[in-house]
Amino acid sequence: MPTEMPTLGAQPKKSPVPGVVITALVVGAVAGGFYWWKNRAAEAPPAAAAVAAIAAAPAPGPVAVAEGTVAQAPSVPVAAPAEAKPAAKAEDSGLKSFRAEIHGPLEQAVVTAVGKGVGQPLTQVVNRSLVWWMKVPGDLLKGDELQVVYEERANAEPLVHAVRFTSKKFGKTFEAYRFKAKDEVFPRFYEPSGDELEQRLVDGPLDSWEQVTSLLKDGRKHKGVDFKTSVGSEVKATFDGTIVSKNWNFRGNGNSLKVEESGGKGRTALFLHLSELPKSVIAGQKVKKGEVIARSGNSGHSFAPHLHYQLMQGEKVIDPFESHKTIKKSIEPAEKVKLDAEVSRLKGLIGAVPGQIGGGFGRP
Repeated sequence: MPTEMPTLGAQPKKSPVPGVVITALVVGAVAGGFYWWKNRAAEAPPAAAAVAAIAAAPAPGPVAVAEGTVAQAPSVPVAAPAEAKPAAKAEDSGLKSFRAEIHGPLEQAVVTAVGKGVGQPLTQVVNRSLVWWMKVPGDLLKGDELQVVYEERANAEPLVHAVRFTSKKFGKTFEAYRFKAKDEVFPRFYEPSGDELEQRLVDGPLDSWEQVTSLLKDGRKHKGVDFKTSVGSEVKATFDGTIVSKNWNFRGNGNSLKVEESGGKGRTALFLHLSELPKSVIAGQKVKKGEVIARSGNSGHSFAPHLHYQLMQGEKVIDPFESHKTIKKSIEPAEKVKLDAEVSRLKGLIGAVPGQIGGGFGRP
């Protein structure tokens, strides 16, 4: 590149090299300082950045949060409001409940309330309580109200814990609650008074059972009384007599005994679905009232362990609850306090008395 000539009248121009070097140094220092400042600001500690952000933020106002989340200002604890304890419901204890108004068959009302799958077997279980108060369906009227606390069980019928029925015909509300007293083998149903719901047969075939699941008067046209009891319960002769038959029609009756009453009174007792009978039990064998003659089972045409007890007068089927004397036991005073507590608990689950505003479950 040619050397520039000096202008007329001006000082002769010095060599540009020293100035270029100085300028480069100054520009480099400025650029380096700017680069250092920029990177330090970017690497500022989080606390300093937070303080800067808070200082620059507007005054606090309402905070919008998504449903189900919790909004909380930094470093400012917020106490959550206390939640009101919900009223007790049957579902809270693992039980279920429903309320139904009768406008036709009992099963129709129950199925409408809980569905067909549960409703059909549940109707049969509920009916076992109702038959001790009234004739079903004869005494049922339109507008009667039913409330039930129950429990669903896999591969078993529903377990009812409480039944309340308001009858227009009788003008009262019937109630029964499941409870196991200290000296009883099985839980039983009791009325709030402490009286057992079921009657007991004097000189009956069992000392203890869980529930009577079939009666002659329950409308099923069953010929005997079915006692729900575990396999192996002692079965006793209900009068002095003679064993006249053993294990006839095994496919239907299973292990069975037929005992004819002594003294020419003409009654015959049938004990069906027994556990295996020993070979020592034979026709012609004499038995005494109260003697253990067999044990209950689940043989023959039977869907669950029980005892079928049937009485005949010649060829006529007779009702054991009319042929035997009957009694109704009351719970022991020491157990009544516990029963009262359980009744109170179940009443809280079953809801208010039918017809009361806000009471009941299921259909209004």
